[in-house]
Amino acid sequence: MTATPLAGWRVLVPRPAAGRSPAEVALAAAGAEAVVVPLIETVPPEDPTELDDALLALESGWYSWLVVTSPAAVPVLADRAQESAGSLPQLLSDGHVRVAAVGPGTARALREVGVEPDLVPRGQSSSRALVEAWPAPSAPARVLFPRGDLAAATISDGLHERGWEVTDVVAYRTVPAAPPPDDVRRDWTEGTIHAALLTSASTVRELAARLGPPPASTLMIGIGPSTAAEAARLGLPLAGVATEQTMTGMVDALTRAVSTVLPGPIPSPEEL
Repeated sequence: MTATPLAGWRVLVPRPAAGRSPAEVALAAAGAEAVVVPLIETVPPEDPTELDDALLALESGWYSWLVVTSPAAVPVLADRAQESAGSLPQLLSDGHVRVAAVGPGTARALREVGVEPDLVPRGQSSSRALVEAWPAPSAPARVLFPRGDLAAATISDGLHERGWEVTDVVAYRTVPAAPPPDDVRRDWTEGTIHAALLTSASTVRELAARLGPPPASTLMIGIGPSTAAEAARLGLPLAGVATEQTMTGMVDALTRAVSTVLPGPIPSPEEL
């Protein structure tokens, strides 16, 4: 029987998850245990009026593109679209709208609600890569960007520079989750959680604030460049950054990191 590459590893997944997350599936396939600890929560805007108005304009054909840069935006869009069109796919069809997703994780979330993205950048999943892949303006040269309240201006500024008119509205807010359980705090401090998957800049900040720096033996993996930059700013060393910005990509990066740091057969955590 072939040994699983991360057998015996306990890996912190600092994100809320409904049901079994892709991280749990990917870690289980590698033999690791996912320790899912919500550090942040995404919630709808306090007043959805601006978002609802933007979706009505989207349905009417005012915008030619919808750009989505986080899976967290998808359930909010799907929920609000039901109010006017019955479903998000119907709303987009009514408005003849094309859809762009920042990466495979966001594209998967869109497909789960029946929306097939027209544009997903190849290679690195980042706002900059999406802007670089964006087509030349065509009538109507207007884009709707429903974003998180903490999103950077990369999409709005980048598309504006390329000749597009961008309307950005807050589709969801990122707020701290409840404090981690005492046993998770203890295990993190003692190093019996052996690795962590850092899924966003906001989760990096909350991890540092709620759990503090890990022991030197704990391997941390970032999902992409913005997460890596935030970890560096806070003095949290990363063992690797995912080449594909998905949970499976992060687990692959962790496996590579263990192999790189400790050449030869991948050790169990007790051998570190």
